[in-house]
Amino acid sequence: MNSIPGCVKFKESGAKASFCHIIRVQSPEGVKRITATKRETAATFLKKVAKEFGFRNNGFSVYINRNKTGEITASPNKSLNLLKIKHGDLLFLFPSSLAGPSSDMETSSSQALRAWGAPNVVEDEIDQYLSKQDGKIYRNRDPQLCRHGPLGKCVHCVPLEPFDEDYLNHLEPPVKHMSFHAYIRKLTGGADKGKFVALENISCKIKSGCEGHLPWPNGICTKCQPSAITLNRQKYRHVDNIMFENHTVADRFLDFWRKTGNQHFGYLYGRYTEHKDIPLGIRAEVAAIYEPPQIGTQNSLELLEDPKAEVVDEIAAKLGLRKVGWIFTDLVSEDTRKGTVRYSRNKDTYFLSSEECITAGNFQNKHPNICRLSPDGHFGSKFVTAVATGGPDNQVHFEGYQVSNQCMALVRDECLLPCRDAPELGYAKESSSEQYVPDVFYKDIDKFGNEITQLARPLPVEYLIIDITTTFPKDPVYTFSISQSPFPIENRDVLGETQDFHSLATYLSQNTSSIFLDIISDFHLLLFLVTNEVMPLQDSISLLLEAVRTRNEELAQTWKKSEQWATIEQLCSTVGVQLPGMHEYGAIGGSTHATSSAMWACQHCTFMNQPGTDHCEMCSLPRT
Repeated sequence: MNSIPGCVKFKESGAKASFCHIIRVQSPEGVKRITATKRETAATFLKKVAKEFGFRNNGFSVYINRNKTGEITASPNKSLNLLKIKHGDLLFLFPSSLAGPSSDMETSSSQALRAWGAPNVVEDEIDQYLSKQDGKIYRNRDPQLCRHGPLGKCVHCVPLEPFDEDYLNHLEPPVKHMSFHAYIRKLTGGADKGKFVALENISCKIKSGCEGHLPWPNGICTKCQPSAITLNRQKYRHVDNIMFENHTVADRFLDFWRKTGNQHFGYLYGRYTEHKDIPLGIRAEVAAIYEPPQIGTQNSLELLEDPKAEVVDEIAAKLGLRKVGWIFTDLVSEDTRKGTVRYSRNKDTYFLSSEECITAGNFQNKHPNICRLSPDGHFGSKFVTAVATGGPDNQVHFEGYQVSNQCMALVRDECLLPCRDAPELGYAKESSSEQYVPDVFYKDIDKFGNEITQLARPLPVEYLIIDITTTFPKDPVYTFSISQSPFPIENRDVLGETQDFHSLATYLSQNTSSIFLDIISDFHLLLFLVTNEVMPLQDSISLLLEAVRTRNEELAQTWKKSEQWATIEQLCSTVGVQLPGMHEYGAIGGSTHATSSAMWACQHCTFMNQPGTDHCEMCSLPRT
């Protein structure tokens, strides 16, 4: 008879035969079967395991029990029979980073997931903070239902888990989506503590490296073919609330629409904090809105290339801020005398159009959520979408959204298209010779009340949207100072509002506060100081940014005495605006000696001249 590879066949002489054993080995990647004999040594068996799983000799450990006890060592003297490993037994393989006895000191349930993720990535501070929190919902003793003493607990007062659906549904208003960290606690709950759960990102592309057939479109197999996608409403969300620090931030953004009637776009800069109204929730706090170059009309927006985008992100990071989302207007005036706007986005039309969902998915893919529980090192996104539109009372309302992880995957792999004549519908692409697109389905209810599965051609975008509450605080917060005569916002030349040294001089002359930090703490002013073409301060403004971030007036005064600020004042003096308290070519509160060694601007041609010269190098006219 034919022998099985790796086994000894029956001997014709009738001697005792050596039977073939099939040993199952379970790892984070799945279960594989290893062929061995009962007389085979443990060292030989472990070499077979290493070859089968693609490990080096010392890159893993194999245990007899799931709780990492009974380790099988590479001993040349012990056979599988001696170790009492029989045919059909299940062994457990752990990579070297997971080897060793289990620790009882790890109380966080996320420890079980951490092993299968990417342990080398550094998560956001808010994620690190929430992962250490208890998260349980503690309840007081019910005087009517509880029949125990003050130290006892029963079903009516025992703490609830953060993902308890009944609790979330009875909040006011009800919460449809649990927080992301509550979702993690749900995955890691139970007896196995989420031992073999991993947060895997969806892929709609053909897996590379399959050599058993010709490449697409000439061949495809079940190993490389992406799975079909059935769209489900996502049960969790990465951000649970969007909060603008104060009304001034939003009002200044809306001023563009009020003055032109054209739609407008901006990036939200702020920080992620804990949202205490929802268990283990995350809030995106908006401190400033940056408006990139764009072309807006009454019904469209076109974003232009922004050469200052990286610099803006760097300045925001030094201020302790980051890009947390994007905002756009969809406003149509209904009655100019009453100041009302049209209520156009509702359940009868749409909340986000398919094109806006694709744009949101693109932004979320560019700003992934760093997650050590995912093999890719990232999972989902915290990047939010805010819409300024008309509400049911015909006043301007701010609505917040995100798109689901499924939508992010469809957008990333270019599988989703907008419908031209129906903004509330998307369309899943069909496979072509250039691209294979997996089938996309969604579930619906027919006219008879039966649940049916439909092909996503077309697709209602409501399956892709996650709504987020958008609020303003009762007590306004001010990361930046508020002025009655604020510095102009960037890229508003169409309104006649330009950022130049004339507008800077006007701003400084109208803001005469004795506290320099209050004058300089303006997000748009700081961006101008760094990005202007005449005197960019990108290499010398770190001290000022640190002063603004920490609200340190002494640091701000130290920077004020620098040559850079003296040069800025000189440039302001050339535009014909007299700054209060400024001596001739001297810094505010300083002396002329402080600027004797600084560059100076010609009053006639504005050319920047080197220090120590009395005549302009460009026009040869005298300095004074």
